[in-house]
Amino acid sequence: MQIDIQSRDVFYVSDGTAITCETLGHVVIGQFPLNAHEKTFPFVESEDKLDDLLREIEQSYQRTGRKPLVFFSIVIPRIKHRLLQAPAHSYDVLADIVEQVKGDIEMEPQPKLQRSRSVGKDSASYFDRIAAIEYTLAHDDGITLKGLDEADIILLGVSRSGKTPTSLYMAMQFGLRVVNYPFIDEDIRRLRLLPEFEIHRHKLFGLTIDPQRLNEIRENRLAGSDYASTEQCISELKSVESLFRREAIPYINTSSLSVEEISTRILEKAGLRRRLL
Repeated sequence: MQIDIQSRDVFYVSDGTAITCETLGHVVIGQFPLNAHEKTFPFVESEDKLDDLLREIEQSYQRTGRKPLVFFSIVIPRIKHRLLQAPAHSYDVLADIVEQVKGDIEMEPQPKLQRSRSVGKDSASYFDRIAAIEYTLAHDDGITLKGLDEADIILLGVSRSGKTPTSLYMAMQFGLRVVNYPFIDEDIRRLRLLPEFEIHRHKLFGLTIDPQRLNEIRENRLAGSDYASTEQCISELKSVESLFRREAIPYINTSSLSVEEISTRILEKAGLRRRLL
């Protein structure tokens, strides 16, 4: 039976970073055959930012004729009230859980802006995470291979196999310092590890992807190019996977996985611990 895939605009809204809304929203959306057009609105704590959001919701509804899905976490009453009046299907990602915990522990919650917990007694952990994000950005896409001794993990793979979003997610969510390196033509022809990686073998982890999926992703970036051709995708993946096997580098296929799933599986296989706030 053929499944009808529906297109729908999806907004993630929060008075904090919106990471919680995105994470829960992705899990929920993943249960349905939806082609989701997603947009995130963090730090919605003023009327001006709310007005911009409401304008986009209204435009989405008028353009598509379908109410967009809004996953939100807002504690400011007036902003939450106005958001709930918008032409959208809105879901408070914390409401049901908070109410259940309230009943179980017989204690009234004291709502506060999500980002307020980033400082204070947890400030050391917070700044460690900021340092992890800065390190990961500085080592994105092979920008530099200096300071590899500080890395928690080094992700390897062909271009567009999911290294950058995975690296940033692991830095933001888990506080890990991540290096990611894309194999270029010279690496693939040589088919051996760079000398810089030899002494850090225990940190190496590979990402691969199905050739058809890689072709689709590259076509969206550089349509009709040799870089995006099916033949090039197959050749690169075959070579890199051969290298992973020969060098005993653990790797996973990212084709059907969300960035959350990829990150969690890497942590499990690599034996890394999360550094939560």
